[in-house]
Amino acid sequence: MNTTQKRWQIASRITPSAEEALHGYPPILRQILFNRGYATHAEARAFLEAQPPFDTDPFQLKGVAEAVDRLQRAIENGEKIAIYGDYDADGVTATALLVGYFDALNVDVLGYIPHRFDEGYGLNKDAISVLSEEGVDIIISVDCGIRSSEEADHARSLGVDLIICDHHTPGDVLPNALAVIDPKRKDDSYPEKNLAGVGVAYKLACALDSKINGQESALEDYLDLVALGTVADLVPLIGENRSLVRQGLQVIRRPRRQGLLSLIGVSGLKPAKVTAADIGFALGPRLNAAGRLDTALDALNLLTTQDVFKAGRIAQQLEAQNRKRQDITRGIQAIADELAFADVSDPLLLFAAHPEFNAGVVGLAASRLTEQYYRPAVVGHIDEEYTRASCRSIPEFNITDALDRCADLLERHGGHAAAAGFTVRNENLPRLIERLQAIAEEQLSDQELQPTLNADIKLPLSELKPELLDHLEWMQPTGYGNPQASFVSRNVKVMSSRAVGKDSAHLKLVVSDGHITFDAIAFRLGHWYGNLPQRIDLLYHFEVNEFRGKKTLQLNVRDIKPSKV
Repeated sequence: MNTTQKRWQIASRITPSAEEALHGYPPILRQILFNRGYATHAEARAFLEAQPPFDTDPFQLKGVAEAVDRLQRAIENGEKIAIYGDYDADGVTATALLVGYFDALNVDVLGYIPHRFDEGYGLNKDAISVLSEEGVDIIISVDCGIRSSEEADHARSLGVDLIICDHHTPGDVLPNALAVIDPKRKDDSYPEKNLAGVGVAYKLACALDSKINGQESALEDYLDLVALGTVADLVPLIGENRSLVRQGLQVIRRPRRQGLLSLIGVSGLKPAKVTAADIGFALGPRLNAAGRLDTALDALNLLTTQDVFKAGRIAQQLEAQNRKRQDITRGIQAIADELAFADVSDPLLLFAAHPEFNAGVVGLAASRLTEQYYRPAVVGHIDEEYTRASCRSIPEFNITDALDRCADLLERHGGHAAAAGFTVRNENLPRLIERLQAIAEEQLSDQELQPTLNADIKLPLSELKPELLDHLEWMQPTGYGNPQASFVSRNVKVMSSRAVGKDSAHLKLVVSDGHITFDAIAFRLGHWYGNLPQRIDLLYHFEVNEFRGKKTLQLNVRDIKPSKV
């Protein structure tokens, strides 16, 4: 099947009323603001200044008041608290945040991250029992727990108070915990429904701190962790998330956390220039590498130590693990590609599972399948009794809803509309895949499944001025939910081209509209080399490329089409 054809959708031109309301902003920025849904001066200003458009009092979150009351008593009575996190970057940063916060209060606190391969995702009874035996009085789960009803009952039976602090979609019945904090609860009125797990943990810490200190608290020193986890977990960078990440980036650019400074160093970045994109493509993957291949405790220790030598050693270890993870992913990807199309030439839901697949990397392989073929994808590791799989999906198919419809076959499952995971007994796997594929057929068979690339405006290359980059900077942080501005230029002339990168996967170009010439880089579009017509249309980002101290303007090309002019 063709994996390269994409639909381009250029935004409608700004309305006259919005044009007038936004007249104080540069013309191209007006169009971009309008495309993002900001059509008045007040809305645009709030967005550009990253001001949350609502009250962010953490006590609006259901369960926060009960949790804070219990934690205040624990602090007064010298009780022991465990922070139980997930093994991804969101869970690790949330764990580091609360461990650091309670440690600063001289509370007896420990961080616990389950081992992906030995314990699996989320709360488990054995770990709760071990923590109880170690004298833990309160367990706070972060980035997990919202569907852990049996585990909550087990904690209660041991006399351990459980506070669930999560952001995943709840099931029909909430766990019977002392407090359940999740903005996605049906009865929760908190206005920001898309907080990351670290964002929810941060709100709990702010609420507790305000009670302890008798005034509203922002806990600025922990916003670096909030930014790391929020961007890495791909929650929308709008609303309160946008505000938290922008503030967090300011903390990251002046790093006081030794482990973060070491991580930035091994990633080849400069602290003062770290962006949300750097978190998504460099820092986040290295934090995730620990939990994907071994134990995420290394990532947690990196973010909580101030020992320069320990931080440097762990950062180097994460760098090595990330390189190994990349190699493993490529291997799994090649096999998964074959398995997904082994029985059906054009399935609506892609499935690949194998005993030799690394369980920590199957999610990345599923992401690549979804990206390449624009289909929901399930990739799993098969062991003697269970298959543990990760799922990725497309906007037309809510993968968590689909798994909910198969709950009778599953041991456990959970996630978001676009990303989820599950555990199933091997004897139930064939029926599960058959049912998921039937659901996909039901929902997708009458749809034209073609990825859409959205562009903000069509313009000639000659309108790309250096000052436009300053205006685009006001849009930061960009990422999921607040995409980087994209442009379309048609009928540009290819002056030169060459394939670059490993396996010639990428393409370097020099293009011109007859008035101005730009360098361009087209990642994962190396297949165009040797097939480029003389005139092409480009969809791209406009950016600065800095190499060996030299800055040049370049186009970061997302797609190429032959020009029809």
